This record gives sequence, structure tokens and C-alpha cells, in this order.
Amino acid sequence: MEIIPKERFFRVYANLPVGVRDQVVIVIPDVGPMSWNAAYVEVSNGTKLGDTIVEKLMELKII
Repeated sequence: MEIIPKERFFRVYANLPVGVRDQVVIVIPDVGPMSWNAAYVEVSNGTKLGDTIVEKLMELKII
């Protein structure tokens, strides 16, 4: 059974040390740098930006 991308994001996020969550994980054009915490808010709220973040993190094999 394959894990859906958002679930992969949440699993990786949950296993990050708390101090790492404030660090930049990705830079989105026209938005700027995003920390893990900011990315979590976008992904958990189901925004279009959250979908873009998950897609880019998958492409970069971060999640």
C-alpha cells in the first residue's frame, strides 16, 4: 500500500526534532522561503500552496 504524499509529509514532520522545524525546508517562487512549521500550516489546511509544497518536496526527495 502506497502512502499518499500528504501522509508522507506528516510522517516526516512528526519525526523532526522540534528545533529543526523552524528551519527553511523549501523556497517557493513568488512566496519565498518556507520553514517546516509554515509548510505544516499550509499542508494541514489543505491550501493550494500546501499542495505545491508537498509536490516540490516529493520532487526533491525530501519526503
